[in-house]
Amino acid sequence: MALEIERKFLATSAVLPCCRSGTLLVQGYLFTDAHHTLRVRRAGDRAFLTWKGPKSGAVREEVECEVPLQMGEALLADVPLNERVQKVRYRVEHAGSIWDVDVFEGALDGLMLAEIEMAHEDELVALPFWLGREVTSDQRYRNSRLAMGAMPNLLAA
Repeated sequence: MALEIERKFLATSAVLPCCRSGTLLVQGYLFTDAHHTLRVRRAGDRAFLTWKGPKSGAVREEVECEVPLQMGEALLADVPLNERVQKVRYRVEHAGSIWDVDVFEGALDGLMLAEIEMAHEDELVALPFWLGREVTSDQRYRNSRLAMGAMPNLLAA
């Protein structure tokens, strides 16, 4: 089983000049509880099903498989519009690493998150100047929670 090892940060608007060509992502959650998540995602003209297991720090098990676009669209249609996450994902290079910068739309308009995937949890990563507070362990910034439509209070600790 694959491991996802990532750190997540709030991003500031200073990243926007680095965001050139993005991919529209629309995702909905078919199942989520305190430990497991099953997500369907449309990324441009492709669709994916993803299962994520319990998170421990920056690490969690993840299995993702591409599915036919029609299947992804049918599964996504079962998720109410107000319970989907819509964002544009940009790939931004900094100090030899690639960051995924998500600029959210709809009810989450104004929220920007940056994630970096790592080979191991204690990997040293050069942090760009456009990062804000780290939210890796803050449950409010899990996409499955954001899909419930509540914008986290960006000023809360």
